This record gives sequence, structure tokens and C-alpha cells, in this order.
Amino acid sequence: MSTTASTDNPDDPIAYFLEDLTYHGKTERTRDAYGRVLRRFETFLADPDRNPSGDVLTPAEATHRDCMAWVHTLRGTVTDSTIASYAAYLHRFYAYMTQVGVFESNPMTLVVEELDETIEKDPTRREISIDQMRSFVGDIHHPLDQALIVTLLKTGMRVGELCNLDLRDLAVDDDEVEAAFDGSPRPQLATRPNSLYVDSEPAVGKRVNGEKRTASNKRKRATVIPVDEELQRVLKRWLAIRPDSPSPAEPLFVYTTGEWGQRLTPRAVRNIVTEHAEAAGWYDTGGDAADNVTPHYFRHFFTTHLRDRTGDRGVVKYLRGDVADDIIDTYTHNWGGQVRATYDANIYSILR
Repeated sequence: MSTTASTDNPDDPIAYFLEDLTYHGKTERTRDAYGRVLRRFETFLADPDRNPSGDVLTPAEATHRDCMAWVHTLRGTVTDSTIASYAAYLHRFYAYMTQVGVFESNPMTLVVEELDETIEKDPTRREISIDQMRSFVGDIHHPLDQALIVTLLKTGMRVGELCNLDLRDLAVDDDEVEAAFDGSPRPQLATRPNSLYVDSEPAVGKRVNGEKRTASNKRKRATVIPVDEELQRVLKRWLAIRPDSPSPAEPLFVYTTGEWGQRLTPRAVRNIVTEHAEAAGWYDTGGDAADNVTPHYFRHFFTTHLRDRTGDRGVVKYLRGDVADDIIDTYTHNWGGQVRATYDANIYSILR
């Protein structure tokens, strides 16, 4: 089968898509990987003895049921992580072809919502309701402690990513905040007010923004996370008392005792969370990790509650930084219309 297609008349949608991957700068290895998976799916659709319809189908004719049936045929032949990758390739193919108007809809949208290859519900963890978490946060009075915990709860970021935030990674549409600090947010935030930029670059020992880092970010790609009114409020309260820092990077979160003005470390954040969790009866030294509330628990809380509210696994995976390049591009290009709108409509209230 031909591997090229006219962009005016895409008789071969897969070749059309692969050709556009070239224009987008994807490597030959990436294009070959997409090609193998998409042609395998195409062969499945063309076999009436295998696909659910009993007819010869093209990718443009496939329904979400056909896509799910194909994913099911992969089970037992490849690993779960490979299934997730193949599903991501197919989802990216359909998302792109829908965006450019070649296909009318993306049948993989429902499929990826039903798949649970990357994010686990983790039912063994302590169950904490939003009302209980709201009471917990309400008992935290220090501006730094509250800002740290609300940021974790509202963004789902990892503790290392929290510690690596610099002032330039925060864009807040507030005249008082803007007037209080020199410099401007990153260019990536110029058209995205009230948001946080979580970079994928920082790593232990690497110098970023003029400072050698002691924690690593584990994101596959940089992510822009919305800042809602509640998070904006607690961050503004923290910034009002934030000590000046000797670091040229101007870290967002710094020590207010001991190493005054220095960037907070993950250990310091864990100690702060542990102190408040112990006071709430949510942490026992030597206790089961499934019962203890730690910074990572807040990531679990964010994932569980936001996913249940939105029903959109893709947006939640984007916010968590779990998705690969081919999927994250979709949300990056439609950040305001999809990510921001979904987040604003569904993020839980955490302040009393």
C-alpha cells in the first residue's frame, strides 16, 4: 500500500496523516511506529471475520465499538503499556484527522476514557472526601503551608515539581502581585493568565534558570495548569510574606525559617505535610503507606476526584504530565477551549 497521499484528496487517510507527521518534524522512527500500528488496525477493519460489524470497513467508517474490539485483540499478545501506546497512536490519528476536517468524529475518545492503562484508581488508599479535605485545609493557618498543600491538591503535581517552581512559572492576573515582583512570567504563559508552568527540564544536578537543582521533574512534556480563584488567593497570601531569595532563579516556595529564603526541598515539604496529617490523624510513623497522607496522596486525590467529575481521562493525564508527545500536542493546541474549560468547570472547592 502506498505510503504517500495527496493532501487535496486523501484516498489513504493513514498515508495523509503520516505525511503530515513529517511536516510536524516527527522522526522517521516515530512515523514508522505510527505506520505499523495504524496499518495493523486498518487490516483488522478490512477483515469482516474479525471486526464487530461483519463488513469490510475503512478507518473513516470505524465506530468506537470497532476501536475497542481491536484494542481487545491486543490483550494477551503485548504488554499493558504497549496497549496504552497503541491506543494513544490511534487516538492521535483520529484526533488529528477530525481537526483537519477529513473525519467527522473521533471514535477513540470514548475508548481512551474506558481504558485505564496509566492512571489507577488505587482503591487501597485511604478514602478522604472533599468535605474532609476542606476541613483539613481550613485548619492550616501558615500561608506557606497552606499554599503548598492547596497547590498540590489543585494541580496534582509531584513534590519535586512543586519545589522546582520559580516565580516566572506563575502567571496571575492581579495588579498587586504583578507590581510586587520584578520580571515577567515565561513567554509560554503570555496568553494564558492565571496558570502555572510545570517544566520537564529540571533534574538533580542540572542548572536551570541560573540555579543547580536538587529535585527532578518527571513530566514527559512541559504542562500548563490552570490556577483557579482559590489557588490564586492562597498564592497571593503566601507571596505577601515570601522572603527574598538569594537564588537568581527566584524560587516560588522558600524557607521561612532555618535556611531563610532558600528553595524548599522535597524533604521539607514532606515534613510540613506529615506534621499536618499527624494532627488530623491521617499519618502514623511506621504506618502503612496506603493509609498515610503524604504529598503523593494529594496527587492521588486530585486524579480520583477530577477524573470522576470530568469523565475525561485525557485532560487529567495532560494535567498530571503522564501523556506522551503525540497526545499532549492536542491539549496544548486547544488549551483554552478544552483544558481550561474542563478544569474550571470541574475543579473542586477546597477552601471553607
